[in-house]
Amino acid sequence: MSKHKITWKSPSLGGREITFCSYGVSGTPLLLFPTAGGDAEEPERFHMISAIGEFLADLRLKVYTVDSVAGQAWLKECRTLEDAAAAQNRFDECLVREVVPAIHRDCGGNAGRIWTAGASVGAFNALALLCRHPDLFETAICMSGTYNMNKFLEGDMNHEYYQSSPLDFVPNLAGKDLELLRERFVLLAHGEGDHEEPAQSWNVEKVLGPKGIPNRVDAWSKDWHHDWVTWRKMLPQFLGELLPPRADDTIENDAGSESKVGE
Repeated sequence: MSKHKITWKSPSLGGREITFCSYGVSGTPLLLFPTAGGDAEEPERFHMISAIGEFLADLRLKVYTVDSVAGQAWLKECRTLEDAAAAQNRFDECLVREVVPAIHRDCGGNAGRIWTAGASVGAFNALALLCRHPDLFETAICMSGTYNMNKFLEGDMNHEYYQSSPLDFVPNLAGKDLELLRERFVLLAHGEGDHEEPAQSWNVEKVLGPKGIPNRVDAWSKDWHHDWVTWRKMLPQFLGELLPPRADDTIENDAGSESKVGE
């Protein structure tokens, strides 16, 4: 499996280093976020890249990962909610100004709109990026998500928090951004086992649905816990459902249709 890894000092993050990995050769670009404080190689270490390897092998998917810089800040560095929101917004700036252009360069100049995915806090990043930048992103696959920073820290919900939180800014969206989001798709999946919070998914649905933003809540049973075992099962299933078919599958289907018509 093709893998490339680079690290740079991010201007958006005040010179902090960020690591960026890519897997695969071609296909739909997917920005896959680690969990809360994970690094760019966390999904690989927990065998997520292997779990979705069939989509990389058949050239339907190319995967990109980055350090969870904001999540690391939430859990280890920030003392207030205001600090966490500021860290999240710097991370968003890094993703848009540095990571997205890196993905486009790697895809030969224009990757089209990028998909996002992640679990736990990674699901928050996947959702927030799509909702904040629907011109750049297409589909968000959010698994076992935690969507409110105030779960971790106390403080005032200031303007920076509002900007960073889809639960807060999406209800007030209008104009072009809302029109674009109504052409996107958000999948909100969760189990009902240990350490899962199904209400988190439904809280997001209650924000997206009334604004006409396409979404689906996919609830799994109590056998599925807040764990990589669950996410390694979920993500391949959802990619198999949502990704465009392989080119040769389309050709075979077309050929079969033509022969049937000729009979």
